[in-house]
Amino acid sequence: MVPKEDHQYIGIIQLLHHFRWTWIGIFSVDNNNGEKFLQKIHPLLSQNGICSAFIERLSQQLPIENFPQLYQTISIISINLMTSKANTFLLYGESVTILWLRFVTFLVDPASKESAIFRKVWIMTAQIDFVLSGIQISSDLQMFHGALSFTVHSTAIVGFKEFLQTINPLSDYRDGFLQEVWEQAFDCSFPKPELQETHSRQCTVEMKLEDLPGPVFEMEMTGQSYSVYNAVYAVAHALRTLHMLGSNRRKTMMGKKTDVPNLQAWQLHPFLQGISFNNSAGERVFLNEKGEATGGFDITNLITFPNRSFQRSRVGKLDLEASKGKELWIDEDVIVWNPAFNQVLPLSLCNDPCFPGSWKKGIEGDQFCCYDCVPCPEGKISNQNDMEDCFECPQDHYPNKEKKGCILKPVMFLTFGETLGIALSSAALCFFFLTAWVLGTFIKYRDTPIVKANNRSLTYTLLVSLLLCFLSTLFFLSQPGKVTCLLRQSLFGLTFSVAISSVLAKTITVVVAFMATKPGSQMRRWVGKRLAFSIVLLCFFLQVCIFILWLSTSPPFPEMDMHSELQEMILQCNEGSAFFFYCVLGYMGILAIASFVVAFLARKLPDSFNEAKFITFSMLAFCSVWISFFPAYLSTKGKAMVAVEIFSILSSGAALVGCIFLPKCYIIVFRPDLNHREQLTKRN
Repeated sequence: MVPKEDHQYIGIIQLLHHFRWTWIGIFSVDNNNGEKFLQKIHPLLSQNGICSAFIERLSQQLPIENFPQLYQTISIISINLMTSKANTFLLYGESVTILWLRFVTFLVDPASKESAIFRKVWIMTAQIDFVLSGIQISSDLQMFHGALSFTVHSTAIVGFKEFLQTINPLSDYRDGFLQEVWEQAFDCSFPKPELQETHSRQCTVEMKLEDLPGPVFEMEMTGQSYSVYNAVYAVAHALRTLHMLGSNRRKTMMGKKTDVPNLQAWQLHPFLQGISFNNSAGERVFLNEKGEATGGFDITNLITFPNRSFQRSRVGKLDLEASKGKELWIDEDVIVWNPAFNQVLPLSLCNDPCFPGSWKKGIEGDQFCCYDCVPCPEGKISNQNDMEDCFECPQDHYPNKEKKGCILKPVMFLTFGETLGIALSSAALCFFFLTAWVLGTFIKYRDTPIVKANNRSLTYTLLVSLLLCFLSTLFFLSQPGKVTCLLRQSLFGLTFSVAISSVLAKTITVVVAFMATKPGSQMRRWVGKRLAFSIVLLCFFLQVCIFILWLSTSPPFPEMDMHSELQEMILQCNEGSAFFFYCVLGYMGILAIASFVVAFLARKLPDSFNEAKFITFSMLAFCSVWISFFPAYLSTKGKAMVAVEIFSILSSGAALVGCIFLPKCYIIVFRPDLNHREQLTKRN
């Protein structure tokens, strides 16, 4: 009825895992049972990430006659006890195993003052726990204070204590077992006729088991006794089943008679398999199909006292019927550790844990439980002790300075409030008001020769489109959203197309007007506003077609750029289709180059209204700005990319205003004496 020994191994592994003890020492008795234990436990430890600092096999006998061997064994055990980094020792064996350890500690530290010996946690198997009661009478078990033991499960049986109180070995001299128990427990002797009279204390009727100290003789039922108790009842239930079967059928079963007096023990085996009943303590007893008990183990805490007594406090259990991985239950709050630990949870590791911000790197040649702690590389963190590797933060987080946590990245975009945004928006407003002043000046002096000579309608169209160009940059400084992402490139592209096509129309008008002055020229019918506006509308319409295709297939949309900046998320507009974006810019580049070529060819035409020289310089500046835009735009990310585009829009627009209109405004405002037709003709 005792659970299989192998079930203890499950509990040992889970107990070590529960307290995170990964570096342990093993003491085992040097016999066949000890070797079987090591062969089974060692692979389980390795599979579960636990290493053995050492494995010490203790002989079943103290080799006193072989002093060199004895000295070597004592030295090895003392070194492991005193200097090993392992604070947890697994103990498997018999009574001699405890004697070995106690003998060594006595030699090393007779006064029991060496704290290193006591800063250990002992995990004992059920076999060791069973022999403690016999050892503790003559041995000091202080070094095992706080040990955790696996004991066969037991519970209180009603009437058992009262039964023990009635036992008296003097009432029946034929029970030699009881007499031997009395002699050992009370240190007395019974008179024996065949022996001479001894001078030791005589056993009397007044000696009661209940008067003995609890650790010397426990009045509660032990796990082994509880197993015997259940075994007796299991046999009784099997016999009852067999008897009832024989009574009902009145025939033999499997060729064997069911008569109980002639029953052989092996004939009960089929009736013991799968048997289940509740004992008098109310617990369910069940034997599986192999006739094996499925009961578990109790986990007890060994508490020693200065008078060499001890008590066992139940602190947990191993339930073999629980779900896998949850067989062990332990209440660590009630565990009493060795005073050397100051009631702090002991650690048993090969080296100090790797704290958050570092990871475990194995040491070549050592066991996997021993490792170096290496700081996490840039961009990675570890947020727990002893992590196998560092990991990256989520895309919307970045590592903190200690690399042990992630911080949420703030959402950033180019705004009016920051220094760069203030500078760009201020420049945009300055150019806007400058252009508005130029437009107002041209409207006010619209009847003067210098204004009339340069196609007032195209001039007004060009200035209004430039006003809208400067205002469009404010959309680039707004928070990116669905509407702003659609408007910023659309408004900029369309207004700039009108502006450049107006410049192109101006230059073509100059050429056509000069050609129309030749006698018999067919170009006279093209002179006038119709040609200029036709050019502007045609160029504008082609740009509109490009935008329709762009917005209907892959329109711009807001997106979060989490990679350009380590500690920020950049909210920006994704252009949707880079192809159409560069088509828009390329189309405006074609118009600008065409305007530059035509203006350059017409710069020396002898006409009083020829402004080709100014257009040539303006287009040269315009093209220079946008040629430098492409490498700058492609080499930047995030807010800098937006700033590059705003700067290009403002500088190219300012070039048009400065080169074409400011010289005329100077004449209109500061040199009105030159604003006469005679003066213009004279200058040309």
